[in-house]
Amino acid sequence: MDTPAEFVSPLAPVITRYLSLKTALGRGYRTERQIFRGLDAFLVADHTTDLTLDVFERWCLSQTHLKSGSRRSQMRIIRNLCLYRRRTEPDCFVPDSAFFPPDHQGAPPYLLTEDEIAQLIATTARLYTTSAYPLRAQAIRVAMVLLYTAGLRRGELIRLSVGDYDEQAHTLLIRASKFHKSRLLPLSHDAVVELEAYLSARRDSRSDTMTDEAPLIWKGGTAAHGYSGGGFARVFRNLARKAGVLKANGQPPRVHDVRHSFAVHALLRWYREGLEVQTKLPFLSTYMGHVSIASTQYYLHFVEPLAQAASERFAHHYGDLLIFPTQEDSL
Repeated sequence: MDTPAEFVSPLAPVITRYLSLKTALGRGYRTERQIFRGLDAFLVADHTTDLTLDVFERWCLSQTHLKSGSRRSQMRIIRNLCLYRRRTEPDCFVPDSAFFPPDHQGAPPYLLTEDEIAQLIATTARLYTTSAYPLRAQAIRVAMVLLYTAGLRRGELIRLSVGDYDEQAHTLLIRASKFHKSRLLPLSHDAVVELEAYLSARRDSRSDTMTDEAPLIWKGGTAAHGYSGGGFARVFRNLARKAGVLKANGQPPRVHDVRHSFAVHALLRWYREGLEVQTKLPFLSTYMGHVSIASTQYYLHFVEPLAQAASERFAHHYGDLLIFPTQEDSL
């Protein structure tokens, strides 16, 4: 039996080609695919033969229940599709981004201090455990250690299985993460100690959860269940509140802020050790699973601690060459 086509509107061929190109380049495009499905269904229901300005405006009106930032993001995705289409159809309609809703300002990354990281890890001991969830506190402790010492994304963490840890090489295998990139991460000594203590306790408590396919960060329960992305985010926010690690507005940081802190702290260590940071960036980029150094720069933007470290390094090497005017010189 033939599989029904995913897209059936007049734009179906161009949508299919566009998604094929993007996924071949290593992009997941799951969100974009979902948006294109909605647009495709709208075009069919609207009985239109093409995407024009009038049709696009009617589609935009159907999205008014969303916040302005979400509407702008969806419009931008449709515009990118139209720009791709214009390569072979020069006269096709392309939305004017000047008329999109204003872009909302994303929350700036929160840079956790080393003391705050330590406090989060220590506070995992206060998480409740039951007979059904005997190792919950230890599992979340290991999760925090891996997030910070290995700079993992949340999705990478919750997708880890027991078999992804090599006990001989002390490495973690991150499988086909963002941009379809897999990588092998050597772990720090402290991370290895924490991880092996957790696995030993889990082996003694519930050996049936120790198959290679079982989730590394075990949620607990009667089977080897792991956390969902949203579920782990809720645990992290609760942990941050218990630890008193909060932003200036009183809200807890995000899971991804730990990864950001890992990257910036690495850069700070290099500055303080007098290393040439530019030559080290490719190693950090590879370790974090980025496509290029340009992606890594998102995490290493010029925040105040880095500015201070750079200033101190400059003063150490060239401070004696600078001559500042005295009060007498100004008279």
